Amino acid sequence: MKAADLATRLGLRAEAVCRYYLSSGRRSGKYWIVGDARNTPGRSMFVRLFGPQIGKGAAGKWADAATGEHGDLLDVIRESTGLADFRDVGREARRFLNLTESEAVPSPDIEIDPIPTGSPEASRRLFNMARPIFGTLAETYLRQRAVTVLHGASALRFHPHCYYRPEDGGSRQTLPAMIAAVTDLHGRQTGAHRTWLSNDGGDKAPIVTPRRAMGDLLGHAVRFGTAGTVMAAGEGIETVLSLRCVLPDMPMAAALSAAHLAAILFPLSLRRLYIIRDNDRAGANVCHHLADRAHRAGIEPIVLSPGLADFNDDLRHFGIQAVRELVGEQVIRRDRIRYLHGAA
Repeated sequence: MKAADLATRLGLRAEAVCRYYLSSGRRSGKYWIVGDARNTPGRSMFVRLFGPQIGKGAAGKWADAATGEHGDLLDVIRESTGLADFRDVGREARRFLNLTESEAVPSPDIEIDPIPTGSPEASRRLFNMARPIFGTLAETYLRQRAVTVLHGASALRFHPHCYYRPEDGGSRQTLPAMIAAVTDLHGRQTGAHRTWLSNDGGDKAPIVTPRRAMGDLLGHAVRFGTAGTVMAAGEGIETVLSLRCVLPDMPMAAALSAAHLAAILFPLSLRRLYIIRDNDRAGANVCHHLADRAHRAGIEPIVLSPGLADFNDDLRHFGIQAVRELVGEQVIRRDRIRYLHGAA
C-alpha cells in the first residue's frame, strides 16, 4: 500500500487518530485543535475531521497557524511518536489501523518487516511509540506511590493504549501503561518492561499480571543516571525510584527481578555497589550472591535494607525524612556527604 493510500485510510478515522496521537488536544466542531503535531497542548494546529478522501479539504489534513507547517496524518504519527524512518511510520500506521499482512501489500514506498513478538526490536518499537511520563498517568501513578524525584528518568515513558493479553488466552485489550527501557552497559536498549495502570493512574491495572517484561533482560537493567565508581542496584522500578528520592544524584539500576539482579553486569568503572535489598527470602539470597560476585570482581558491596518489605513501603508509610535517616545510617560517610546531603 502506498503512502497516499495509507494517509487516506487514516483520514477515514481522523478523529480516532487525533484522540490517540494528539491526546493533548480536543474536538471543536469539524476540527481537532492542539498545539502542534508533536502533541503539545495549545490551539494553533487544526486537523480536519471531515471532508473528501483526497484533494483540498480532505479529512486528516492539518495546518499549524503558528508555524505555517501543514501535512496529513502520517506526518502526525511521525512527529508525535518521534519515529525518524518513514518505514517505521508506515508500520505504526498499519498497526493503528489493524491492517492484516494480506491487506498491506509491500511497495517500494513502505516495506513490511515483521518483528517477532517479545523481541528486543519489538521492545524498542514499543518504547519509541510511548511519550515522556510528565503530565501522564505514569507520573500520577509514581506520585501516588510517594515517588517525587523524577529528573533523569528518561528510561520511563507512558503509552495510553498498550496491548495486554491475558495468559489464559483471553481477548486482547489496550490499557494505559508505564514503559521502561531495559539497556545494556553501553546504553543500547535490549528490552522493555510494562506496568499496566488503572484508568486514573492511582494504582496498577486490576488484571492478573499487571507487570511484564520483554526482550533480552539477562545482565541488563532499567537505568537512572550513568554509573561511575559508585552505583546502586535493586529489583523493582518503584523500589529503586524510592531510594532516588533521598539519593537523587547516585546512579541506580532496576534489574526487575531477584534473579536478574543476581546476574546484573558490572560497569568496568564500578568500585562500590549498593545492593538495594527487598525484605524476603529471595532478597536475602540475591544479596548474598551479588555481594560475592562483586567481591570477586574487586567491587565493594554494601547492602541497603528497608524497615518494611521494600523502600517504597518505607517511603509511603514513614515518609521521606525517615527513609533519609534509615539510608544515612547505612551509606558510608564519603557517599553520605556526596549524595545524601543534597537530597530534597
